[in-house]
Amino acid sequence: GPAVSGAHNTIVTARAGKDLISALTSGLLTIGPRFGGALDDAARMFKEAHDSGMSPKSFVDSCRKNNMLIMGIGHRIKSLANPDQRVVIIKNFAKNHFGSTPVLDFACGVEQITTTKRANLILNVDGCIAVCFVDMLRSCGAFSPDEVEDLLSFGCLNGLFVLGRSTGFIAHYIDQLRLKQPLYRHPWDDITYIDDLPGQDDGRDMFTLKPKGGVGSPCSRGVCRVVQDTCTVA
Repeated sequence: GPAVSGAHNTIVTARAGKDLISALTSGLLTIGPRFGGALDDAARMFKEAHDSGMSPKSFVDSCRKNNMLIMGIGHRIKSLANPDQRVVIIKNFAKNHFGSTPVLDFACGVEQITTTKRANLILNVDGCIAVCFVDMLRSCGAFSPDEVEDLLSFGCLNGLFVLGRSTGFIAHYIDQLRLKQPLYRHPWDDITYIDDLPGQDDGRDMFTLKPKGGVGSPCSRGVCRVVQDTCTVA
């Protein structure tokens, strides 16, 4: 959807009049640990934990002790009662077609523990793709163990995410041009202002500018802050 960082940046850049490559690059640059970049980290975490001989419970306890997020676990909407059908399909495919699925089985064991804490701490679609990718490479017979490690270290999984998202970002770019959308301006009520400046001791407060048009109407210079009626935007 358009709300995630990559799509949002692509749309903002398109509406600023930039070309397709600039808009696409703007969106792709937001891919990271909080948006799409979980696949490589999830594959690494689950693979290393499984290969070390840890039990799922020991892994969860270790992550909790070290205040580490378990990449590939958790979903904002999906839960045990409302499963992600993409995960169901991928799990079933792996079980039916892969030679073995030890890393997937380990991740499912982790899920059994995390969901006792909260029902939405499930193995999400990123985590499921990640562990299944490891099992596929290891069990297909086409790669040596060293080659599997190399492929995982190259960022192949995040590459899959980039491929899929690029198509969507390009579609967002074209759509903005088709709709002849104007320059994007961020909603006023979503901008945070600092009430007190560091070291400020003269009793002055910083507040949102209320221009001549009335409360909430746009300032001629854009989004402004004022200190004693002096606009802080040059």
